[in-house]
Amino acid sequence: MKRILLSILMLCVLGVQAQTYVSPSGRVTVERLNNGMFRILCGDKHVVEVSTVGVTTSSQTGTWKPTDIVKQDRFKTDYRMVAGKTSHASNTANRYTFCYDNGTGCEPVRMVWLVFDDGVAFRYEMDGLSSELIQDENTAYHIPEGIRRWVMEWDMGYERFFPLTISGDMHPHHWCYPMLIEPHDGLFALITEANIESPQSASSLKNNENPELYKVCPDQNDVRQTGNWHSPWRVVITGSLADVVESTLVTDVSEPCLVKDTRWIQPGIVSWVYWAYNTGSKDFQIVKKYIDLAATLHLRYVLIDWQWDQMSNGGNIDDALAYAKEKGVRTLLWYNSSTAWVTEANGPLYRLNKSEDREREFQMLEEKGVAGVKIDFFAGDTQPTMEYCIDLLESAARHHLLVDFHGATIPRGWQRTWPNLMSVEAVYGAEWYNNNGRLTHRAAAHNCTLPFTRNVIGPMDYTPCAFSDSQHPHITTHAHELALTVVFESALQHLADRPESLLAQPDAVKDFFSGLPAAWDETRLLGGYPAQYVVLARRSGKTWYVGILNGNDTSRTVVIPWTKLDKMPKGRIQMFEDSGDKSSPWLITTPKHLPTSLQLVPRGGAVVRIGK
Repeated sequence: MKRILLSILMLCVLGVQAQTYVSPSGRVTVERLNNGMFRILCGDKHVVEVSTVGVTTSSQTGTWKPTDIVKQDRFKTDYRMVAGKTSHASNTANRYTFCYDNGTGCEPVRMVWLVFDDGVAFRYEMDGLSSELIQDENTAYHIPEGIRRWVMEWDMGYERFFPLTISGDMHPHHWCYPMLIEPHDGLFALITEANIESPQSASSLKNNENPELYKVCPDQNDVRQTGNWHSPWRVVITGSLADVVESTLVTDVSEPCLVKDTRWIQPGIVSWVYWAYNTGSKDFQIVKKYIDLAATLHLRYVLIDWQWDQMSNGGNIDDALAYAKEKGVRTLLWYNSSTAWVTEANGPLYRLNKSEDREREFQMLEEKGVAGVKIDFFAGDTQPTMEYCIDLLESAARHHLLVDFHGATIPRGWQRTWPNLMSVEAVYGAEWYNNNGRLTHRAAAHNCTLPFTRNVIGPMDYTPCAFSDSQHPHITTHAHELALTVVFESALQHLADRPESLLAQPDAVKDFFSGLPAAWDETRLLGGYPAQYVVLARRSGKTWYVGILNGNDTSRTVVIPWTKLDKMPKGRIQMFEDSGDKSSPWLITTPKHLPTSLQLVPRGGAVVRIGK
């Protein structure tokens, strides 16, 4: 009965008079209805409704009465990125500030909307607070039953799948960002948040009270606010799939870069020990093999993973650092955040929690020439965890250390503010071949969903590209695995496979790894649909890389519409395809002309490289 009444209410709302607020070109519209609801449209098509708004504090009930005060001005941003889907980002929005009377006689509270041509962002602002506890947020998105959606069931480490569903009535009614919806055929929207700052927690979505209303639920935050306060930005990117994939809206609304000199921040490809052995870096001889692999393939980095503080069998961590330096390979070291999964086996432990210990440890790493740290096992989205992450990024930047967060929350714009944040796990990635057999038969479709969901919002440390098997087999093809290194964006791109497997590949494949970028000047989606297929083009300098994935268990012909690029790429063409023969899996060619279509084998893929 509740659902029927809600449907009747929504039909009535369609007749409610609306005030209209538009993006600079008029492509995206926000309608403010007389009942307080906001409706987002792209062109003339309905995208999503923000059904309720407001926040509840320790002295305010959350009952906000809209006033007639609406201020309008322009928001512009133009900035450079050290890494990511583009090196130069710019965007413009019309900014609308709506004032509300909260019934307390205090300063009016505000809801600020930024209306871009590729989506919207909105947040709440309050001034003059005095030891105020922000208890809850009332924001809720109305997503009717029957609309296609790809969303991850809540998981503290954001390591689950994005299955397609048309219903919100699914246990446990708790969901992670980002959520992708398709309200009309060919029209999409990605819902997430951006710009978490130190007094804030991150949030997630819950629809336990009504399956059609996804409520924004901030995680634990016991900090009392004094002075001026604002919430994080609630973000809805909308348009075609290409508009969603290419959007920089998450970083557009995040704080500008706080690192004055970024020349020391260098993206790169990394050799990684954990995947093959399902263990850490206790064995000096095995670590040496991965250093040698990086040197042979001209990879910039080697990651020395957990348990390096227990290293033996011919050398310790100082010996490993010295060996890497001798080989011309820079090092990254693993640390436990010591907040979530703490056992004696998962060390080193408790070296970063206190500010004085963290400064001492990072100073030591800087003096030893270590390039960066991978920090693992965080305790979710709470305010103390967000504060800890920001402290880590700030301290690491002072000591010229790159950062890779694992077992952590998704990117929410920190990669702009702290460009030494090179990557974040927060994905069901290749390391899960070690844990159970679920990824084996779902990997191809999963890999074709991530470019439209998780990787849209920031770098993703999936640890791609395995030609051999770990504890559980993979059934994606060699060309599919190679294409992951292009399709998935991460400023530290960890190669999962063992040295013996990578070094056994044809010279052209090894040369590909030697020249593979980990940061991109431009990204263009040329084709695709979640879980079905992907054709994604990325440019580094004058060279284009096109990664192509088949997410199906059947063969597929994909069209490559080169006209979607501003200019046809020029230069030598090199293609990596599947031969269809397991005994000789590669088909590597240098055709004279760009292909207009490709035939992909089941769970297959391809890479086209054009340039010098």
